[in-house]
Amino acid sequence: MKIYFSCSIRGERPDPETIPRLIGHLKGHGAVLTEHIADVLDGDEVDVTDKEIFLRDVAWLGEADVLVAEVTAPSLGVGYEIGVAEALGKPVLCLYRGRPGRRLSAMISGNRGLFVREYGAPEEAFGFIDEFLESCVG
Repeated sequence: MKIYFSCSIRGERPDPETIPRLIGHLKGHGAVLTEHIADVLDGDEVDVTDKEIFLRDVAWLGEADVLVAEVTAPSLGVGYEIGVAEALGKPVLCLYRGRPGRRLSAMISGNRGLFVREYGAPEEAFGFIDEFLESCVG
């Protein structure tokens, strides 16, 4: 299985310890096309232009079987990737860590075509990932 993992990179920072753990768990299910994300969370990709990133990532979305997005930290790019994946007919899992005083965008939580799961600890997210990916293969 080819998995496209998405999370905020240039926007609000996601939890830096959770993202590598999610990617590590996803790797147990197949090839994570975007596993480099764990390495660029504290900075930008060097020696790669924005156009190159866009073209590469859209190609990866086309190649991927599924999209798993960590959507706790708002991100225009992640929202765009979700829209592209939907247009391509890819199954999408959105993982969201609930926080006091913050709500998930209604464009994500209200979309019945997405699998949206709220989690507390990464281990809980692992269970949602397993459930989602098993439903995509079966």
